[in-house]
Amino acid sequence: MAMSSVMGLGCALQRLAVVPKASVSMVESSLSSSGFGAQLSDATTLGSHVRRRRRSSVTSAKSSGGGRSHLQLLQSEFVPLMGIRRKIFSGASVTTVRGRSSVVGVVRSMVSSDPEQLRGAREEIKKVLAEKFCHPILIRLGWHDAGTYDKSVAEWPRRGGANGSLRFSIELDHAANAGLIGAIKLLESVKEKFPNISYADLFQLASATAIEDAGGPQIPMRYGRRDTSGPEECINEGNLPSAGPPSPASHLRQVFYRMGLNDQDIVALSGAHTLGRSRPERSGWGKPVTKYTKDGPGAPGGQSWTREWLRFDNSYFRDIKEKRDQELLVLPTDAVLFEDPGFKQFAEKYAVDEATFFKDYAESHAKLSELGSEFSPPEGIYIDKKPSTAEKFVSST
Repeated sequence: MAMSSVMGLGCALQRLAVVPKASVSMVESSLSSSGFGAQLSDATTLGSHVRRRRRSSVTSAKSSGGGRSHLQLLQSEFVPLMGIRRKIFSGASVTTVRGRSSVVGVVRSMVSSDPEQLRGAREEIKKVLAEKFCHPILIRLGWHDAGTYDKSVAEWPRRGGANGSLRFSIELDHAANAGLIGAIKLLESVKEKFPNISYADLFQLASATAIEDAGGPQIPMRYGRRDTSGPEECINEGNLPSAGPPSPASHLRQVFYRMGLNDQDIVALSGAHTLGRSRPERSGWGKPVTKYTKDGPGAPGGQSWTREWLRFDNSYFRDIKEKRDQELLVLPTDAVLFEDPGFKQFAEKYAVDEATFFKDYAESHAKLSELGSEFSPPEGIYIDKKPSTAEKFVSST
């Protein structure tokens, strides 16, 4: 029976008749920088990324076409993160027939999120940020879960987007997602404490909270995103941007237009590079250390885009425009914002008007966070003041 069949939906998850065991070796990766790019790294006290070694000692009904059961196949792809082993470790629903266990379907980990738990999780995320200085990588986590969206595909979850699929190793192993295992590990304790939150919501909540905690604008977030149920629902590799393409402007437009975003969104979202730093040994970009990164916080080293790389402001645009400080990083996809006429009109404005940048960034971030999402209830869940009809930001679908 196909793994993708769904036996149960919702927060009331069926207790498994058989609890699979697995041994997974994971070491937190060095933290990566905010936003899209070529695996731009921002290390904290966590160690280097070690490839996950997946082992399974599960005995269950064999699939008709091969020697491995559906449960074993699913285990081989699922990264058992965030303490969900108690409920849906394998993501599979198991029934017992004549004393034998067989996998008959896949349970969706969460249909909707609990508003009070979302509020509690936000406060817990703030504690993690205060301890780990991990704002850049949590922003990147939310962006990369959403940034696979393709507006030309109508069906969920085939269209990609913010659906929690980044928790599965098949997508987490994409080259553009290098280091994001560290971000997920940072949220493990939050998920354990607040289990009635979908992964899709948790990733976007962490991203928005990191922006706000770093001094950025409050983002009008909508929650209630449904999660994908298994690795077979992940998007193929190749939808995320790179930092140094041959034609930066064309590349950025190709990627962001595919998601239904526009030139203003591209420039505003690029402004999140005011946070974070890049490490050449991991991304191929930047200097090993600068006067702005030699003392951390977190593990020292790397090259930042701005002097105060844990403060959200409009200095990214000012510094790129001036090009006076060789200690600061400027990627091809950064420089093009002041070279391409369509981008330059916004970059010039943001360099001198921080209030406008904050307003536009909040709108673009909200749009990005909803790309491809399926909400339950359809109108979503708001844990702050619900935007009015005039204020509400609607993403392209």
